[in-house]
Amino acid sequence: MSLETEQINEIHWLMEMLHTIDVGLVVLDRDYNVQIWNGFMEHHSGLLPRQVKNKNLFSLFSDIDEQWFTRKAEAVFLLKNKAFTIWEQRPYLFKFQNYRPITGSADFMYQNTTFIPLLSASGEVTHLCVLVYDVTDTAMNKLSLEQLNEKLARISQIDGLTNLFNRSHWERCFQLEYKRWIRSEHTSCLVMLDIDHFKKVNDTYGHVVGDEVIRDLSDNVIKEVRETDITGRYGGEEFAILLVDTPLDNALIFAERLRKRIADNVVEYKGHTINYTISVGVAEVTADMKTYESWIEAADNALYKSKENGRNQVSVFQS
Repeated sequence: MSLETEQINEIHWLMEMLHTIDVGLVVLDRDYNVQIWNGFMEHHSGLLPRQVKNKNLFSLFSDIDEQWFTRKAEAVFLLKNKAFTIWEQRPYLFKFQNYRPITGSADFMYQNTTFIPLLSASGEVTHLCVLVYDVTDTAMNKLSLEQLNEKLARISQIDGLTNLFNRSHWERCFQLEYKRWIRSEHTSCLVMLDIDHFKKVNDTYGHVVGDEVIRDLSDNVIKEVRETDITGRYGGEEFAILLVDTPLDNALIFAERLRKRIADNVVEYKGHTINYTISVGVAEVTADMKTYESWIEAADNALYKSKENGRNQVSVFQS
């Protein structure tokens, strides 16, 4: 076999390899016209090499951010260094549909890309090679793991029965708000409440109905509070609501409105009709409260004052 034949065979094998590898390969000239378009790109774009040859990349793919791409490419032309993009920064360069059955939930192919300068014999960068890697499996696995971790984090913060913050998370949020109050001294109020004669509800109707009453109370609380308020199930049938940046007068209006809403409410559950009421305690934070626990204790004292005075009422902590 002659040297010329060997060289021809090597070129043929090289071109065959570039055409069949499972990586996208695009070569662009200085004006971003397509010169090489391998099989990967043909398969995923539906465009044959002869259809894209000498065509401008941005006219072929209008969804490519031309300003971003040219800024990236010009740095490669100028510095003669490779450049990279990863899917976390930019999910894709070419918006190809995802075809992998394992990651079928992805609408498009996640991609990493490499920009490579191609030098002429004179050492000048005349062309740009763009390699496109399909990283959909990796991306979807990472995104799924992140979603799972977020879900687990949320589960660890939420009370399963009421969908309010559980006590430990509510208390962490409350501590942060107390520290914020130390810095800003913006008026805030803490509301503590619980269901009157709740043991009687459980003894009469059973714990399943008791849980339904607790859920009903939490639903009504959610309807009354603002997004900025911090609400949690403090324990059993007791709830805690931090009314952020709220003076005492407004806190009393809120507490009385909630109390009346519950008193007028009826819980219907599997043939049972339950009326119930709540007792409420309100404490405005003051300089005398040196710890966040003392603020909770003040609101709790006001709550017990409501219970001692006959229940189904709102009481204010008096220092």
